[in-house]
Amino acid sequence: MDSKVFKVFANRALELGPPPSDQGPWQHWRLTLDDDGIAWLLIDRREASANTLSAEVLTELDAVLATIEGNPPKGLVIRSAKTSGFIAGADVTMFRGMTDAAAVAAAIGRAHAVIDRLEALRFPTVAVIHGFCLGGGLELALACKTRIAIDGAKFGFPEVMLGLHPGLGGTARFTRRVNPLQAMTLMLTGKTIDARRAKALGLVDAVTQERHVHAAVRDAVSGSFRPVRPGPMVTLMNAAPVRRFLAGRMRAETARAARPEHYPAPYALIDLWETHGGDRRAMLYAEQASFARLMVTPTAQNLIRVFFLRDELKKLAGGKSEITHVHVIGAGAMGGDIAAWCAGQGLTVTLADMKPEPVAAAIGRAGALFGKILRKRIDARDALDRFIPDMKGEGVRAADLVIEAVPENLELKRKVYAAIESRMKAGAILATNTSSIPLEELRTALSRPERLVGLHFFNPVSRMMLVEVVGHDGADAAVLDAARAFAGRIERLPVPVKSAPGFLVNRALTPYLLEAMMMLDEKVDMGTIDAAAERFGMPMGPIELADQVGLDICLAVADELRAKLGADVLPATPDWLRQKVAAGELGKKTGKGFYVWKNGKAEKPELKTQPTPDMADRLILPMANVCVACLRQGIVGSADIVDGAMIFGTGFAPFRGGPLHYARARGVDEVVATLERLAARHGARFAPDAGWKALGG
Repeated sequence: MDSKVFKVFANRALELGPPPSDQGPWQHWRLTLDDDGIAWLLIDRREASANTLSAEVLTELDAVLATIEGNPPKGLVIRSAKTSGFIAGADVTMFRGMTDAAAVAAAIGRAHAVIDRLEALRFPTVAVIHGFCLGGGLELALACKTRIAIDGAKFGFPEVMLGLHPGLGGTARFTRRVNPLQAMTLMLTGKTIDARRAKALGLVDAVTQERHVHAAVRDAVSGSFRPVRPGPMVTLMNAAPVRRFLAGRMRAETARAARPEHYPAPYALIDLWETHGGDRRAMLYAEQASFARLMVTPTAQNLIRVFFLRDELKKLAGGKSEITHVHVIGAGAMGGDIAAWCAGQGLTVTLADMKPEPVAAAIGRAGALFGKILRKRIDARDALDRFIPDMKGEGVRAADLVIEAVPENLELKRKVYAAIESRMKAGAILATNTSSIPLEELRTALSRPERLVGLHFFNPVSRMMLVEVVGHDGADAAVLDAARAFAGRIERLPVPVKSAPGFLVNRALTPYLLEAMMMLDEKVDMGTIDAAAERFGMPMGPIELADQVGLDICLAVADELRAKLGADVLPATPDWLRQKVAAGELGKKTGKGFYVWKNGKAEKPELKTQPTPDMADRLILPMANVCVACLRQGIVGSADIVDGAMIFGTGFAPFRGGPLHYARARGVDEVVATLERLAARHGARFAPDAGWKALGG
């Protein structure tokens, strides 16, 4: 933020309240009065890069408001002193381990009192918002009489991602200010909107540039500025008959994405609005109790765990990446999409392939992707300009990082390395996107094997956050550090894994997919198999996932892992699967695999039979068993990293907190006993790994 903005807060200003220390009378707030008689209250969370609302911050705000009430200014402006944004929401660390709903309700009640006190001030109050204004920060802003957004600000209620809904009055204030259907949609999805969209909805009263903030504030305080008022449609849509109708539609739409037993928060929010949306005071009170009930659910506590797992994986990226040019070899579904994602993140990308058709297809997909992830047309155009077709492969000479993404064939990959290594510039990194081949086998064709690293992305690249950063016993530590930093640079979560067959994610995922094939051999309907996994909480069943990944890739990985790990660990791949691959029925990318795919979606018939209780165990517990084995063998450093990798790399039911966390919650002894029963019934592939004992009961 421009430092000129804060000249008004110089020492010459009249301080309100007790004499200031270096930070002022409060730890997290700074209060000054300008020459126009307007009080400026800056939130500056101590020793934090971003502002969040903790109990301490809110207690201090209450004291600040008491001071202001004793000496009322012409108006009060609340804004952030941090360049990162306004307020990023509540301090999530407060939520961990909550088990007493009554204690949560009491704490929320105290926080409500502070926000209500702000709303009740009898003089103009203005929230000036830059950067992110999320969750509790947006709820605080909604309690002000006017909201002025700096162009580029972002707004949203992400609480649903934590298994919660807004808890500081946001459910009532938002639906009374903005069209309730739009307000509820934002709260139910957790999506963010920009300042211009917020202005169009009526969430903010004005959008301005930083240099015009003081003029806009003076207008708001003097009354010459006309704030947005809720229109008659807001009142109409909050009427009981309309609420009942819309709530039914919301539940049906929500059910397509989340089961109520897995994710109760969106349903609780809909119930809250349907029941109390016509009475603001009742809704504010009911919100506290509903929030408290959700907070102590396993879903919320596990999703809060996932929030912190994500933060831990982000930290693994380490320092700043020096990579600016990426050369990708192989323009298939993975290589082309890796190239597109890198270009969308501001890097120069050259894409090479033996044929022009896959390169052209990759550029077409990239254009569609940029249209979705980049809001401005000029940004999408610039991203396409950075995405350079390179049929001659000349980009390898200038690239800081070369990513090989050719088919999963050992000899083919070795030939590629032999052809390009001498052309790479000094200091460049060679990375492979192999999904299963150990790097010790790939490096034999290299004169500088220490510069080889694995960067294993997941499909679809634009949505899957994880990148496995694969090391081997001869890898240069600086290369591995640079690879992790690169993953962070392109907004992906790096997980360090040791070179081993399948690494972590594919090694754990392959038994999940192959067990589904075994069930098909037993004449179980494929829709029933997928339903068993989805009812457990997986984003899609193993049959649909196999189609999504590509049956040819699944087959190659399964063969590779079975050859390395043995027949006792993985069953033989069915002959009929090989026949499907030979016939070109590869799944989504060819329009037909197990399912027929149209417009990017699988056509699924109605469910013929319901899953039996043991089907989910047959699919899920082998994954957990492999995760334990990888932890025991040192392929991954900790149980938390295992859980984070499986959640962000496979979509493993986030509300369960990861496969190892799920096993602990269910009871390790009970999981081991179930695996033993499955082994007795179905074979040695279910035999419990020796590492379960170390995981604990």
